Amino acid sequence: MAAELTAHELIAKHRPTLDQALEAIRTRAYWSPHPEHPKAYGENGSLDAAAGRAAFDAVLGGRLDLGQPGTDDWVGGEVSPYGIELDVSYPHADIDVLLPAMKAGQRAWRDAGAETRAVVCLEILKRISDRTHEFAHAVMHTSGQAFMMAFQAGGPHAQDRGLEAVAYAYAEQVRTPGTAEWNKPQGKRDPLALVKRFTPVPRGIGLVIGCNTFPTWNGYPGLFASLATGNAVLVKPHPRAVLPLALTVQVARDVLAEAGFDANLVALAAERPGEGIAKALATRPEIRIIDYTGSTSFGDWLEANARQAQVYTEKAGVNTVIVHSTGDYKGMLSNLAFSLSLYSGQMCTTPQNLLIPRDGIRTEAGPKTFDEVTADLARAVDGLLGDDARANALLGAIVNPDVKARLEAAAGLGEVALASREVGNPEFPDAVVRTPVIVKLDGAKPDDEAAYMSECFGPVSFAVAVDSVADALELLRRTVREKGAMTVGAYTTDTEVEQAVEEVCLEEAAQLSLNLTGGVYVNQTAAFSDFHGSGGNPAANSALTDGAFVANRFRVVEVRRDA
Repeated sequence: MAAELTAHELIAKHRPTLDQALEAIRTRAYWSPHPEHPKAYGENGSLDAAAGRAAFDAVLGGRLDLGQPGTDDWVGGEVSPYGIELDVSYPHADIDVLLPAMKAGQRAWRDAGAETRAVVCLEILKRISDRTHEFAHAVMHTSGQAFMMAFQAGGPHAQDRGLEAVAYAYAEQVRTPGTAEWNKPQGKRDPLALVKRFTPVPRGIGLVIGCNTFPTWNGYPGLFASLATGNAVLVKPHPRAVLPLALTVQVARDVLAEAGFDANLVALAAERPGEGIAKALATRPEIRIIDYTGSTSFGDWLEANARQAQVYTEKAGVNTVIVHSTGDYKGMLSNLAFSLSLYSGQMCTTPQNLLIPRDGIRTEAGPKTFDEVTADLARAVDGLLGDDARANALLGAIVNPDVKARLEAAAGLGEVALASREVGNPEFPDAVVRTPVIVKLDGAKPDDEAAYMSECFGPVSFAVAVDSVADALELLRRTVREKGAMTVGAYTTDTEVEQAVEEVCLEEAAQLSLNLTGGVYVNQTAAFSDFHGSGGNPAANSALTDGAFVANRFRVVEVRRDA
């Protein structure tokens, strides 16, 4: 069909945003084109709160027909962690039919060039942004995030990460000029002269394997990095969190078609219950790029077995905070309490191990013993979550039974400094809502090591007594090296200790936050400025987002001619 959106129109509309994104990743200063506040929506074609909720409700109980080739069945079965059945049906694909159809459009997409691909991606993101209220409900009822977190993390923050990936992809592709004239002097003879053309060419089809907890935030970087570099993208959502990514695919297909490209450049691979298609897809020869967020075991399997593909993984880690000393004891406790509570600890960046000297710490209010610090932290969490309405707004719902089982088992691992309690949710009575548990462990006891050296994903933290700051540093180093870490935090008023922590993190490639006592938390990262993961320790083999995350999704092919 004829293009309804011309490249010229899209460049005029979105090039200023692309330029701002390029400047933001250069300066690392704060910038976002996507409003965080729900009241900012409702004008210029965007859905307000009521329209967004109505759009979400309209999808429930229906069939989301994407018009994909090779559809041989309809599958679904998502149940919200808040207790409602979504009852949405998605196309199940015959992969032998769908993958060739996806490849068919890549030549025109490749030939369109980096700028056109970038602005088409920005149009996709703009339309998703206009539907942020709808997407927020979809994220909330698949991930268990509370609404405001689903709105922000699943909406503008995810869109920022997608745009960031487009900016890096564009920058890497235009690093090499499109053409060059090459003249080599030959003394008295005529010079050697060539005309050279350099074309970024895609690797092939990218596979995005989505996660349950942050389907858009973790899914958008890989999706848009691959699409912007010329690759078709097959999205395989987590079976409990299909809807947000299915809606994303729907928007992408509409925009691609309107811009005159093959809609099959983006497609969905939903699966039947228990089908487990990720392994089969990951080893298909057509799949040349894989983006994965999830368990360490499957991430390791992908890295070992998907040998035909460039694999980007974000797996599990054991995040650590060293508590040595502080000049703002109340601020430290408040900051840690929020970090441990947000989304019931179901974030890959949530602190797990708090390393505290058994002799205590220094504060502006005088020395505090290990037991006092843990008791005061427990009180800070209790104070933060004492009101059930506020607790529900921070905690969200437990995403799956495995998290609940780990939470319940943790209380038997040591002395409980803070017991978990059940929180009722009047709006969603079937939601499983639990406050965090904090368990005291001894870093010198081998029996305790098995607990704190394993990731316990969910609202579980360990206050680990260590003999000295030197022991804390050594344990931090060993934890990052052996288990990986998405985040490291430290509290200290001692310059030498601060430098020592920083050196460990530099050597072990772990992202560090120091002395956070205000409204910025160790488990949050900002697109265009903060790197999520480093790619340098076992928690992840890539960072969101940097040049390395996009540069190997395409290769530059040279054609040279005698001038």
